[in-house]
Amino acid sequence: MAAAKSVHLCSACGHESPRWVGQCPGCGEWNTLVEELRVRPAVAGAARAQRSAGAVRPVALRSVSAEEHARLSTGIGELDNVLGGGLVPGSLVLIGGSPGVGKSTLTTMALANLAAAGRSTLYVSAEESAAQIRLRAERLRGGDALAIPVIAQTDLHTVLATLESERPEVCVIDSVQTLNCAELSSAAGSVAQVREVASEIMRVAKSNRIAVLLVGHVTKDGALAGPRVLEHLVDCVLQFEGERERTYRTVRAIKNRFGSTNEAGVFEMRDDGLVEVLDASARFVAEATRAPGSVVLAAMEGTRPLLVEVQALVSPSELEPPRRVVAGIDRNRLALVLAVLGRHAGIGLGACDVFVNVVGGVRSDEPGADLAVALAVASASRGAVLASAQGKPLACFGELGLTGELRSVAHAERRLAEAAKFGLSPVLEPGTCRTLREAVQQALGRERPALASA
Repeated sequence: MAAAKSVHLCSACGHESPRWVGQCPGCGEWNTLVEELRVRPAVAGAARAQRSAGAVRPVALRSVSAEEHARLSTGIGELDNVLGGGLVPGSLVLIGGSPGVGKSTLTTMALANLAAAGRSTLYVSAEESAAQIRLRAERLRGGDALAIPVIAQTDLHTVLATLESERPEVCVIDSVQTLNCAELSSAAGSVAQVREVASEIMRVAKSNRIAVLLVGHVTKDGALAGPRVLEHLVDCVLQFEGERERTYRTVRAIKNRFGSTNEAGVFEMRDDGLVEVLDASARFVAEATRAPGSVVLAAMEGTRPLLVEVQALVSPSELEPPRRVVAGIDRNRLALVLAVLGRHAGIGLGACDVFVNVVGGVRSDEPGADLAVALAVASASRGAVLASAQGKPLACFGELGLTGELRSVAHAERRLAEAAKFGLSPVLEPGTCRTLREAVQQALGRERPALASA
């Protein structure tokens, strides 16, 4: 008879512990271990039988047949580009993003385009009713979206039976954290439930060559919720970034077994759904202001150059320690830039609050944004407009070294060409300045910047 065993699983990373502890040994998060009952089957006999079956003979890679899979186009060029050309039959794609960012909107639009192209589709909703989905479909694509078959179910076995019966070419499951397996005693969304749900969906999808789009929740830190095994099971992980108050959204591939992870898609949220943004630089450059603390960053979104405005505000602080508030960049990267500014450019901000924002809700995590952040902060602390030609904003890019030098970044030619297209020249970059001090002096008209605390 199988014996029941109590184990503790981390809801953040899936780490298993025989007893409860306050801090997870796997990921370091606090109060994430949840107790669950697990049945231990008698596996000794099965293991001995498997060993007696003998080893499997390896096959050389040249003898393995690798057939090319015909991809399914979603009709959304930006999404197809991030996926590597479209959906691969039998693949699992996990789409994560904060609530309200547009995950359901994007998947509904993709299914509507596929249905209009004659592909068989299915929408599985475990969060919303069928009536709610219809209201969104009418707002987005009208007749094409209304042709999408939909079921509103939370039971895993019902969903699996429907998939095996209908065998659609593309299926959306919204969301994987809300499906429930009746055989497990834990609640929906727990580590055991998410792992079992994803494994069973993968089995059915692979055997029936169904391309499945799994919508996933994210944590408060922006990471995908659930155990890490969920990201390992799927073939592609897409991160849908953006703020509900902003109109722009970005889709990035974190993992992609069938394509590159260097691509990114840019969308704009409107009343009738998401619209592809093919030239976002034009909008950002037109809205850029020539004021103290403003500079244009020649960034890269995957393999696409993008011009975005970086703004900074420096003010005397009444707090100890002073505040460091960022939006669109890494807070630790700002701390590095401020340290280099104080040590190698003579701009001390130890007694000042520093606020940095990438305008438009765009996020830039690349090192090439260091120089733009440094110049924006220097301009704000000096209260001077950055020098530029023909009355246009100053454009720049470059990585900062800890010794104050400017280091080259990838795709410099594309960044320069994008800036030249909008008349933003000359561009401050590692090819024109060797150190941060030189860049600050050139941008501020070769005046030594005063300390912001003075």
